[in-house]
Amino acid sequence: MIPSLLPTYNRVDLAFEHGQGSWLVTEGGARYLDLGAGIAVNALGHAHPALVAVLTEQAQKLWHVSNLYKIPAQQALADALVDQTFADTAFFTNSGTEACELSVKMARKYWYDQDQPERVEIIGFEGSFHGRSSAGIAAAGGEKLTKGFGPLLPGFTHIPFADLDALKAAISDQTAAVIIEPVQGEGGIRPVSDADLKAIREICDAAGILLIFDEVQCGMGRTGKLFAHEWAGVTPDIMMVAKGIGGGFPLGAVLATQKAASGMVAGTHGSTYGGNPLACAVGGKVMDIVSDPDFLADVNRKAGAFRQGLEGLVASHPDVFEEVRGTGLMLGLKCKAVNMDVLAACYDAHLLCVPAADNVIRILPALTIEDEDIGAALTRLDQAATAVEQAVEGNTQ
Repeated sequence: MIPSLLPTYNRVDLAFEHGQGSWLVTEGGARYLDLGAGIAVNALGHAHPALVAVLTEQAQKLWHVSNLYKIPAQQALADALVDQTFADTAFFTNSGTEACELSVKMARKYWYDQDQPERVEIIGFEGSFHGRSSAGIAAAGGEKLTKGFGPLLPGFTHIPFADLDALKAAISDQTAAVIIEPVQGEGGIRPVSDADLKAIREICDAAGILLIFDEVQCGMGRTGKLFAHEWAGVTPDIMMVAKGIGGGFPLGAVLATQKAASGMVAGTHGSTYGGNPLACAVGGKVMDIVSDPDFLADVNRKAGAFRQGLEGLVASHPDVFEEVRGTGLMLGLKCKAVNMDVLAACYDAHLLCVPAADNVIRILPALTIEDEDIGAALTRLDQAATAVEQAVEGNTQ
């Protein structure tokens, strides 16, 4: 018999009662060091006092009114995002998946209004992840996401990861846009090089097509810049944002230039919950904190220390780990051992990480992680790797 909770997750047998900073505590009182942050969502850790305060204050005043009316906190967050980014406008969603849906609609509507309705094709890259809606899985194209869910939404082409020659060859007079994650998350913590991001921008400009960045996982300070594409010195036409922007409260956004968003007039898109007073009160406070240059400088300092320690682990456990990937506090350990075995050993060491494709475990701590917690994380990763080594030795004797 099917359980009351739809069994679409293979959940770990852990349940947490409360959290503080980078730590989670089970109902039985066991403490776990959290290097997953809700899959890069809890950017400021658990129970951050500033977020608790702003959420409590807003909850006592007004939760939801719908987008039939003006929402001052929503306007303030939109203004902050526009002021700090390439964008001229923002639309708020509840998730990254919803941000993907609007991004696809926006790109196609732009060309429809240019009297080129045939331009519907969107080029994506193998290994990508853009959510689990019909547009999201079609944009990513991987069999793991799409198998059994056909017919897929048409109008998507897929090429090898960051293959510039393949990109040039794939562009046609039906192409509307290119969609890419500056750092693939689910795909195994694979950054697109600054040079390649610049080249992709140049290719799109030469062809006159739109460029969509998916910064759902790599945005909001995760890489040490407010958004990952800033490292390359290029900007998109449309950008998907979610996860960290709400600090744990469901919130997403699409940011766009005036040109790209020109077709999205009244009645072309909507959301009942998107950008409600609760979400935007929290999102505004997250934005205030994460966009501060001193905060981002500290993220980079911590990232350097963490990466140095991870490189040491790779050197110490060459049969378990192959390499360190990523940038900022969006890091990955490419494993030689089975990544799920490493993950299980991490759980035994009371350490939480996140699996990814290409035999990688993701390390996505709160951006506020304390220095001593980085040290504790490295110690526990070392313990987990040693346990994996010992298990392999035991199986071979």
